[in-house]
Amino acid sequence: MAAPRTVFPRDTGLQFRMLFTFFLLGLLYVGFVFALLQAGAGAVVMLVVVGGLLFGQLFLSDKIALRAMGAREVSPEEAPGLHAMIERLCIQADLPKPKIAVADTEVPNAFAMGRSKKAAVVCATTGIMRTLEPAELEAVMAHELAHVKNRDVMIMTVASFFASIASMIAQFSFFFGGTDDDSPSGLVIFLVSIVVYAISFMLMLALSRYREFTADRGAALITGRPSALASALIKVSGQMQHVPERDLRAAGEMNAFFIVPTSVKNTMQTIFATHPPLEARIARLEQMESALQAPITA
Repeated sequence: MAAPRTVFPRDTGLQFRMLFTFFLLGLLYVGFVFALLQAGAGAVVMLVVVGGLLFGQLFLSDKIALRAMGAREVSPEEAPGLHAMIERLCIQADLPKPKIAVADTEVPNAFAMGRSKKAAVVCATTGIMRTLEPAELEAVMAHELAHVKNRDVMIMTVASFFASIASMIAQFSFFFGGTDDDSPSGLVIFLVSIVVYAISFMLMLALSRYREFTADRGAALITGRPSALASALIKVSGQMQHVPERDLRAAGEMNAFFIVPTSVKNTMQTIFATHPPLEARIARLEQMESALQAPITA
């Protein structure tokens, strides 16, 4: 008999935030194109820039992220245990099996990216696989699959890519303005790129915090063991304290996607935090565990 599929309750809060974020990103696109036109960019340049952005967001975002982490896709022969674990979780979550990657780093973490359920990739680091027990690692991977199930990973992928491109253009904007010293086009593109980067970054942060609670709940539903995820979060957070600062800085750009941010050493919660407080996440998981353990009354 096939295992029962996990039923994910509709999270209207997450859906509204994703829709609003997608709408604002669309406005950013329009504003960015308008700014390039005002700066004197020709039709050919516009076609290349806009077409390149769309292509990159859809097909290159996950590859860029994996490369930044030094991760590579692994086959079932290379990582049989990880593949088998994710296959079981995908059956339970009613998801197509994503690509599976491993990053060789001491930073104990995991993340998911991709443009759709059928084109997703989940990645675990060698550090997290050495740190966690099998049930804890399973809970972490279920958390990442919950992101894929909720489709928030697609919005985050697009937002992060847009922010990265805007940051890059801001750094090299004056090269787009031509050689005329009186031409303000370089300055215009620079200022617009800064605004686009800032808004994309803040949209990414606002969505990231909320989606972590939703993915925690999804992992608890998939595995039936909220306590395993709570234990994993505690272990990963504790192990992060022993990772060299240079390794944490190198992985810091992926914080919005990680299950636990590398900035966990800085316990002060700020408006720039990519995740909700760890204590709040664990408290919610403990409440779910208590609800599951409560006796059923007639």
